[in-house]
Amino acid sequence: MARPLRIEYEGAFYHVTSRGNDRKRIYFTDSDYYKFSSYLKEAQQKYGYVLHCYVLMPNHYHLLLETPHANVSKVMHYMNGSYTNYINKKHRRSGHLFQGRYKAIVVDRDNYLLELSRYLHLNPFRARLVTNPIDYVHSSYKSYVSKSKENFVSCNLILQMMSKDRKKAEQWYADFVEQAIQEEPQSPLKHVYGGMI
Repeated sequence: MARPLRIEYEGAFYHVTSRGNDRKRIYFTDSDYYKFSSYLKEAQQKYGYVLHCYVLMPNHYHLLLETPHANVSKVMHYMNGSYTNYINKKHRRSGHLFQGRYKAIVVDRDNYLLELSRYLHLNPFRARLVTNPIDYVHSSYKSYVSKSKENFVSCNLILQMMSKDRKKAEQWYADFVEQAIQEEPQSPLKHVYGGMI
């Protein structure tokens, strides 16, 4: 069966995820997480994509990104390929690190960005890695709600959906995320059809 074509266009928003082969770890040490983050930055400089949210879990990752230049395939080929080469060399292994191709779901900017960002940021909490999402180091959540900002994460679009006032937006976003901790989790991905939300 033929692989489905990637949907690429200027200004597209994607929820991108990739999982370790056989659901095994893709990050083995803290330095591996930081190396992957460095590839996020390098790909941004090279291909000009915008990273709105991310979370790096032990055996997979989630990215919410925007491609002003219709080039999600190039961005992801660079990141996954570079990181696989790094891991294989560092840990003296060979073969696939990731299970198949990455998944890239086109996301409706107006209706799903806010909910999807919350879903990503709550991943470590729901996996019981932390008791509060702010405590998870390998996530963009701290850039949204604390003074600790990462220059490769663009929070403005999603925070402006909360309020034009930055301080209020950060507080309301934290409240929005924490509200979901008390509720039964619902995936915004349940509406995926044909690779799109």
